[in-house]
Amino acid sequence: MRPINHITFSVSNLEKSIEFYQKVFGGKLLVKGDKLAYFDLDGLWLALNVEEDIPRNEIYKSYTHISFTIDEEDYHKKIEELRRLNVNIQEGRPRHEDEGKSIYFRDPDGHLFEFHTKSREDRIDFYKRNRRDLEFFI
Repeated sequence: MRPINHITFSVSNLEKSIEFYQKVFGGKLLVKGDKLAYFDLDGLWLALNVEEDIPRNEIYKSYTHISFTIDEEDYHKKIEELRRLNVNIQEGRPRHEDEGKSIYFRDPDGHLFEFHTKSREDRIDFYKRNRRDLEFFI
């Protein structure tokens, strides 16, 4: 299997979503139609498809999200940038400082994202030192 080909999100308002992904992620708009848009997010192909008549409330109860790495020194700058853009910032789960810092936020349709300051390896190393309830395969 190869890396991710693309990620698609169902959106209710294409123009509003295009603006969000351009401003928040610096996405480069590649293709736009009446009901779809393709972005390049630093090499990741993101597709938006309009679906107007679907329920969107349950998404606010889910922890399902996509996380992007940020440098720790950019953490406060990213929070201020999201606030300036009136992005819906969410309360994160409590965690130990060695797990890194996270900023959770939602797009206009409720999809949850995270900016996180640590790597997968950092998190696994922390768990190996602190979580006896987990089984490791690496």
